[in-house]
Amino acid sequence: MIKMTRQVTFSAGHRYWSPSLTPDENRTRFGPWASPYNHGHNYILEVTVAGEINPEDGMVINIKRVDDRLKETVIAPFDQRSINDEVAAFADRSPTLENLLLYFRDQLIDLNVPRFEDHVGEHHRVSLTHLRLQEMPRLWADLNIEKNEMTLTRTYEFAASHRLHSPALSPEDNQRLYGKCNHAAGHGHNYILEVSVSGTPDPVTGMMVDLGALDAAVDRLIIDRYDHRNLDVDVPELLGRVTTSEVVAQTIFDTLKPALPAPLARVKLWETARNAFEVSA
Repeated sequence: MIKMTRQVTFSAGHRYWSPSLTPDENRTRFGPWASPYNHGHNYILEVTVAGEINPEDGMVINIKRVDDRLKETVIAPFDQRSINDEVAAFADRSPTLENLLLYFRDQLIDLNVPRFEDHVGEHHRVSLTHLRLQEMPRLWADLNIEKNEMTLTRTYEFAASHRLHSPALSPEDNQRLYGKCNHAAGHGHNYILEVSVSGTPDPVTGMMVDLGALDAAVDRLIIDRYDHRNLDVDVPELLGRVTTSEVVAQTIFDTLKPALPAPLARVKLWETARNAFEVSA
């Protein structure tokens, strides 16, 4: 099986506000995101399909077919629109990332049909396997259609220093193993931390997690304690350990897992733009 991902962008406005509720009820339901006025995003939608390569044309699916469906179901009804006011399905449905993903899944599921237009017979099918919708570079959601699992990802940043040095090794072996990362004065990184939680969207709010509560927990447990710190000296749970990004990522996962307002699915720690380390549940 080969997977093919196609990306499309659209700009749209929306609001978290129900006209049937009082202002206080709206603020109780939607928290700090409640407002009777729209705000907007430049959304990025990624659509992934899987199938076998058709020997007649060398493709899993004709990308034009995917583009046509995206223009019909995403671009035409959503681009430069107010989702609450101009998309009928969201007249009484919160336009959260989670609800938008479920809507797009239902609209695009007909990609899971035989490729009649390619004249290759009913046996040749593609499957819609995955959707990702990004609202901002710091916030996106994924829907694994095969497993019917949804995750919401939030990113955070912290700057910290460390030195790669193992007390179990000789100075010569440390230098040989870690090279310049073993420099006695240490070095630093601008870390990017992705935190993904899983769950089911609340039928009322359309959200699987209170983002404010998620941010507060990650800030309290990780960012406030790691940012502008020496990981070897200032973070108790890392004392005596070699602070490779593998160890730091696992420690962050173990710290966050019991403390978040939704089940932790994974953390991904970017040490540099070229190095990332992921821990999954």
